Amino acid sequence: MKKNLSESDKSEIIEMALSDHASFKNIKEVHGLSESEVKALMRSNLKTGSYKAWRKRVRTFSDRRENYK
Repeated sequence: MKKNLSESDKSEIIEMALSDHASFKNIKEVHGLSESEVKALMRSNLKTGSYKAWRKRVRTFSDRRENYK
């Protein structure tokens, strides 16, 4: 993962990841982070329960929409 992310960049990435409208592809285009890097960032910045709920929601959406996260 990029080591030089500012707190505002981290905050923006987390906000994008939590949004139902931004995909991992969008995050990569804007910030250059891969899907696994975004997941690692989310894991280290969210509470365990919040991270698990986010991953469950992402998986549910990806099952319903091919191009979602």
